[in-house]
Amino acid sequence: MPSTNKSILLFSNTQDAALREALNTAAKNYLLTAKDHRYADGGMFFKLGLLSILCLGFYISALNQHSAYLFFFCYVIFISLGLLLAINVVHDASHNVFFKSSKANTWLNRLVTIPLGIDPECWRIRHVVQHHPFTNIENYDLDIDYNGVLRQTPFQVHHWFMRYQHYYWPLVAAMTFPAIIWCFDWQDRLGLKFDKNKFTHHGVVGWFAFLMIKGLHVSLAIVLPLVICPQFSVGFILITYGLSQLCASLIFVILILGTHWAKATFYQAPTDGLMPHGSTQHVFNTTLNWRLKYPIIEYWLGGLNLHLTHHIYPGFSHRHYLHLTAIIQQIAKQFQIDYHEITLPELFIQQQIFLKQMGRVE
Repeated sequence: MPSTNKSILLFSNTQDAALREALNTAAKNYLLTAKDHRYADGGMFFKLGLLSILCLGFYISALNQHSAYLFFFCYVIFISLGLLLAINVVHDASHNVFFKSSKANTWLNRLVTIPLGIDPECWRIRHVVQHHPFTNIENYDLDIDYNGVLRQTPFQVHHWFMRYQHYYWPLVAAMTFPAIIWCFDWQDRLGLKFDKNKFTHHGVVGWFAFLMIKGLHVSLAIVLPLVICPQFSVGFILITYGLSQLCASLIFVILILGTHWAKATFYQAPTDGLMPHGSTQHVFNTTLNWRLKYPIIEYWLGGLNLHLTHHIYPGFSHRHYLHLTAIIQQIAKQFQIDYHEITLPELFIQQQIFLKQMGRVE
């Protein structure tokens, strides 16, 4: 089925209407009791400022190095901090929960994504419009699109070499950001993966914003280092750029994909276009949370680990996730729903088990 020509897919939301109502009511009461709102607070703005200053600081430091080793080190940290910015800011802003203003969120995303080079509008549609409503549904969730290298669902074609995918998958994961920056974003803007009407801006305006972000990224990440650091060869700077992107990709994918892989529950769209369960139940069926020993570390991961919580409450800033997770646990128990929460080591183990299962010859 072409990715841009899908039939409408609906969920039987009447089946979990009471569950959704309980979750919404509990979240609303939590905000009322705390006298709080869903958006970023002073701590979030401090995090944005600190990460931005550190990111810029390591970038400037890299440009002032004469040692290739120190340049490489500072540049990798610069891109890694760009990843942290994306995790902590772009994720929330794409769901319009950093600022109350959607325009402010859009402009924030455009600025913050420059170090990584990912187009924020393309990513917003892939993540918010395609992934969230249709998690782990074949041909609808673009995050599990068949790529001929990694088999992510039992409905995808199996090749002999995929029996080894639990060994080579980190190489594929490391290619995620380069593939998005230089291939997928362009496909998306051309409308090859989804309907171009989903973009906020079309035509000349949309392409101008897209090319501006790509141009600023190339200028910042490649051109300026070449101009300011003539002591380093073009090849060295390009290799540094590439390895930095590979490293950032690997970290991001390892931390997030397992939240859907570990459940290993995948669906094909029914012929009648109606899923047999509700959208809230679907989140519990396909997503989980993983935890670290120290919540402060989780806070700096932008709530990425509390991914089930994020899918249940995408309209909340990640600063609320710890409180919302407690609400989800209580209500899941009340409705006798399986709530899954594992540790980071368990996440790695489950990833390997899943990839081995998908790689077996059938």
